Amino acid sequence: MTDWRQNRIQSAINGTNPMVLAEFSGGYAVLGDTQFLPGYCVLLPKMEVNSLNDLPLEERTRFLRDMTILGDAIITVCDPLRVNYDILGNTDHFLHAHVFPRYDTEPGDLLQKPVWLYSPNHWTDERYAYNATKHGALKQKLMRILNQEKV
Repeated sequence: MTDWRQNRIQSAINGTNPMVLAEFSGGYAVLGDTQFLPGYCVLLPKMEVNSLNDLPLEERTRFLRDMTILGDAIITVCDPLRVNYDILGNTDHFLHAHVFPRYDTEPGDLLQKPVWLYSPNHWTDERYAYNATKHGALKQKLMRILNQEKV
């Protein structure tokens, strides 16, 4: 059996990605594998493309709209100081948008910088990984809000 992480978009499409929060017309909202910033999510497109510019304009517009709807849900559920949006593609060569809540409880030197400057263990250490017991209520709240906002 193939691990859903090997193709996150296809696993969202076929219903085997357990991190999916909601399906929108422009993509799939998924909870991030790491939760050192509670509420961190990713928006996956409905098709595998390398970059935002590879989508037809109408689909690109839907994807970006859905990214902001995901941000609105994070704001509602998590009450962060602000939300950062990131579309990079430098490591994973498929379109996806990171939606990071930022909190005033973060160390000041990190709060003023991109999330990527957190130490590498924040991305790999089990203590920051999504855990159903620890993060299940957060996941359910986000799902409830996002499924009310479907467009």
